[in-house]
Amino acid sequence: MIQQKINERQQLFNDVIDNKIPKRVPVMGNIMYEAAIEYAGFDLKQGQWDSEIAYKVFKKINEDFQTDAPCTSPTMRNPLFYQILGAKSYVMSETGVMQHPEITAMEPDEYDDFIKDPFKFMCDILLPRLYTELDTSPMQAAMVLAKAFKAKTDEDNIARKASREAAEPYEYAVIGGAGFGESPFDFLSDLLRSFTGISKDIRRYPDKVKQACDAAVPLMEKTLIPPKPMKYRYASVPLHMAPYLGDKSVNEFFWPSFEKLISRCVSAGQTLHLFMEQDWMRFLDKLNELPGRMYMRFEYGDPQLTKKKINKHIITGFYPTVLLQTETKQKCIDKAKELLDILAPDGGYIFNVDKNIMSLKGSVAENYRAVLEYVSLHGNY
Repeated sequence: MIQQKINERQQLFNDVIDNKIPKRVPVMGNIMYEAAIEYAGFDLKQGQWDSEIAYKVFKKINEDFQTDAPCTSPTMRNPLFYQILGAKSYVMSETGVMQHPEITAMEPDEYDDFIKDPFKFMCDILLPRLYTELDTSPMQAAMVLAKAFKAKTDEDNIARKASREAAEPYEYAVIGGAGFGESPFDFLSDLLRSFTGISKDIRRYPDKVKQACDAAVPLMEKTLIPPKPMKYRYASVPLHMAPYLGDKSVNEFFWPSFEKLISRCVSAGQTLHLFMEQDWMRFLDKLNELPGRMYMRFEYGDPQLTKKKINKHIITGFYPTVLLQTETKQKCIDKAKELLDILAPDGGYIFNVDKNIMSLKGSVAENYRAVLEYVSLHGNY
């Protein structure tokens, strides 16, 4: 009976991938592990360091929120891992949230070195700058790296086991976890040159930026394409720099290497989940022209225009998480009904919120439960 329910839920997502209309709209959820820790009654800062609470955290979320796939997963930003490495790129705030400060790890005059051999440059130059404990002798750096990954593997194994065991009674589909990567331009911005740096570089060193984006494509391939590519489990690609660029800059710097990366993933047989952070409405035609059939999660924009323009890929997102905190339960449900009416006809739609939920405090948890229950019951095509 349990396996039958799992198969039914899995089929909902598989049908959408196969461009078929499933029995009902599949329901995804995205609650950050940090939010789940506090919702389960634990202190956020202490809870980030204690993997032994993971089962109770996942169990509480699974009990209270009705989705077709797990809506909370183990954290990607384990603080012990980053502490051992002496990370500058990911640090814990006073409240316990892991944050990504703006940093610059590569100087403009080093573009040629990166372009020549990106992997070697990262290992020899970038990693010691991003992680202070690796800025030492090769032998000592190897010991630190081994210690960090041993700690991360141990913590991840505990959390994943807890996640699986807590999920068993709830008959979830399995749809993600195949990989995680970025567009080449986002990668340069996030970890090498910073938002400020790359914004200057496209004017001062345009050719170098283009060459560096092309050089980064194979690196991103390795993070997105597993040894056995999966059609029904996606690899995640958050996208965020394009909305901050003018159309000319997007066409010149962002899109060529991004499209090349997507094409290689699709050719390998790997399904992707693109998260369009901010407003991507002016890129809808270009998005629809991308090869394959991908999840496209939208944060902001016009759902009606998106439904009109995106017909090759899967639309998800758009439900504004801010409503869960600011509006009544009925208004939250009404918004879900509005999105179903717009996006569900003719298929190609999976319900999800516009961004990951960072807190379940106040009215958020109650309103989110109501929305998920409504969509599960009334999400018909």
